[in-house]
Amino acid sequence: MTDQLIYLDFEKEVKNLDQQIKELAKYGNQKGISFSSEVHKLEKKRIIVLSKIYKKLSGWQTVQIARHPQRPVLQDYLDLIVHDFRELHGDKIFGDDKAIITGFGKIRTKRVLIVGHNKGKNTKENITRNFGCPHPEGYRKALCKMKFAEKFNIPIICFIDTPGAYPGIGAEERGQAHAIATNLFSIIRLKVPIICIIIGEGGSGGALGIGIGDRIAMLEYSYYSVISPEGCAAILWRDGTKASEAAESLKLRSSDILKLGMIDDIISEPLGGAHRSIHDTVYNVERYIVETLVKLNRVKIGNLVTKRDNFSVHRK
Repeated sequence: MTDQLIYLDFEKEVKNLDQQIKELAKYGNQKGISFSSEVHKLEKKRIIVLSKIYKKLSGWQTVQIARHPQRPVLQDYLDLIVHDFRELHGDKIFGDDKAIITGFGKIRTKRVLIVGHNKGKNTKENITRNFGCPHPEGYRKALCKMKFAEKFNIPIICFIDTPGAYPGIGAEERGQAHAIATNLFSIIRLKVPIICIIIGEGGSGGALGIGIGDRIAMLEYSYYSVISPEGCAAILWRDGTKASEAAESLKLRSSDILKLGMIDDIISEPLGGAHRSIHDTVYNVERYIVETLVKLNRVKIGNLVTKRDNFSVHRK
């Protein structure tokens, strides 16, 4: 997290409290006066206000948190919990899509294949990685490396964070829909445990292209949807400004998706969202992966594949 926290529109009261706390601390240091009791009261009030806001988030507010510019992206997880990471490039057909990262590494003592959408940490990186919107070669790269992992009986961990697959002409010419459909068909049949975690945005087929697994989890303030709220608003109302209405109708929050039976688990985030404590968030995800891998390793791989297949038919 950067030194200067970026506040969302609905966090104005929290921003004011944080400013008061900083000003009191600064003034106290300058004058040599302790305002610890006053600061403590403000901090308690800040926690109460944050709790109140985050217990009643609308769909659109959840989307804003999932898109927060300081929210941890795949690179943060690679840096903090994946050891000896070795990135693998290319789809052996066209090129290397930087919107999807694949590679082998270790989470604690377990060797895994990491597959994930990767947004950048700044504008330059976002442009390079196409804001996490993959081209067909990204999905082909993901499947190619997944099959390689299957060969050596290595579990697969998928980190999902994309507003959707790239909709450009070039992507369509190179078979965007076919690449995603091929992944859906093929991943179901892979004979290794697969865990999928939505860490930010889970948009449309862009998310599903690497989103088939034995356990599917969402971070508490991520979202999962058949289409982005803006896209939905543009189609239904021909007005992108109605994205907030669309977000509510789409039932895209983790709690909504869990009730619908489309995911298995929700991974908790620190109060105020993942961007307020990246290390705590990443630790929660690491713990979930380790505990879930232990559970999956107790199940016969044939049973996992059958369950995946049955679930995909049920969802259709």
